[in-house]
Amino acid sequence: MPKPSSQSTPIAGPRTQSFQAPQGDLAVLAGSANPELAAAVAAKLGVKTSPCQSLLFSEGNVFVRVLENVRGRDTFIIQGVHFPVNDNFMELLFWIDALKRASAQQVTAVIPFFSYAKGDKKDEPRVSIRARVCADAIEAAGADRVLTMDLHSPQIQGFFSIPVDHLYGRNVLCEHVRSLNIPDLVVCSPDTGFAKDAAAFANLLGAPVVIGNKMRDDHSEQARVLEVIGEVENKNIVIVDDFTITGGSLISMAALLKERGARDIYAAVTHGVFSDGAAARIEQSEIKKMFVADTIESPDRKLPDNIEVVSVAALFAQAIRSIHDRTSVSMLFPDARTDE
Repeated sequence: MPKPSSQSTPIAGPRTQSFQAPQGDLAVLAGSANPELAAAVAAKLGVKTSPCQSLLFSEGNVFVRVLENVRGRDTFIIQGVHFPVNDNFMELLFWIDALKRASAQQVTAVIPFFSYAKGDKKDEPRVSIRARVCADAIEAAGADRVLTMDLHSPQIQGFFSIPVDHLYGRNVLCEHVRSLNIPDLVVCSPDTGFAKDAAAFANLLGAPVVIGNKMRDDHSEQARVLEVIGEVENKNIVIVDDFTITGGSLISMAALLKERGARDIYAAVTHGVFSDGAAARIEQSEIKKMFVADTIESPDRKLPDNIEVVSVAALFAQAIRSIHDRTSVSMLFPDARTDE
C-alpha cells in the first residue's frame, strides 16, 4: 500500500491558520443593468465579481441564478432601476430572493439609480406612492439594507424599515469641475426644489449660487423655465441637478442664462437618464459641457462629445467597504448636513 504523502491536507480538525469575519466574506454581484460599474467597483475593492447569470425569456420572464456558493457571505448585488425600469426592478427583487435562498448572511441591494424615487408623494387624487410600493417589495424580497445614490427626495429613506445608505454624486462631480479651474464660476439650480442641494454644490466649489424658477404643468416631462434669480452676467455657470430625462429644463435654463449675459454654460447631473433624442438636443444646446455619473448604462446609446461621463465607482467601493467592515459611511461626506 502506498505511503500517504506528507503534503496531504487534513480534512478535519481545528482550523488555526484562517479567519472568517463575523459578517462573512465579501461577494459583489453584477446584475444586467450595471455590469461596467459593477466591474469597476469590484476592481476598486480588489475582488472579482461573483459569477452569475440573468436571462430575459421571449415572453418577458426574468430569470437569475448565482453561479457560486454564497452561503454565509456578505453579498452586494449591484442593479440599477433604469430603462427598462420594470425589467430591471423585477431582476433586482429576484437577485435578492436568490441570495437569501442561497443562505447569504447579508444582502445589500446596491441601486445606483432608483427611478421610482420620483413617485415619492400623493400629490394628486387616486395615485400610487410608487417609491413606497417599491421599498416594501425590496424589503419583502429579503434585502437587509440598501445602498443608493441621489434619491429624488432624501426622505424616501424613511419608506424603508431597513438601513439605507444614501450617497451623493456631487462630491465626485465637484471634484471633476474643480480640476477644470473654470474662472468666475457660479452654481445654478434649475428650480427652487433643488436650491438646497445647489447650495451644497456651491459650498464644495467655493462659488455663489443662483436659482431658476420653472413650472411643470403636467406629466409630459417638459418644464418651462420662467426666470433666474441672481447675477449671472459675464459669469461661467454650472447648472446642477440630480437627474435629467429629456434635458428640457437644462436646455431652457442654459438659453435663459445666455440671454442674461452668461459666458460658458456647463451642467453637472448625477443621473443622465436621456430619453430618446435628449442627448442630441443637449448637443445642439447652449451647454458647452455636461458631466454625468456612470450610474446608468445602456449598451446601445452613444453620447455626444459635449457629454462627459465621470465615474462614481470609487465612491461606491468605499461605501461597500465601510458597510462590510462595519465602519461609518457618513465619514465619506465631509460636507454632510445634519438634517439628512
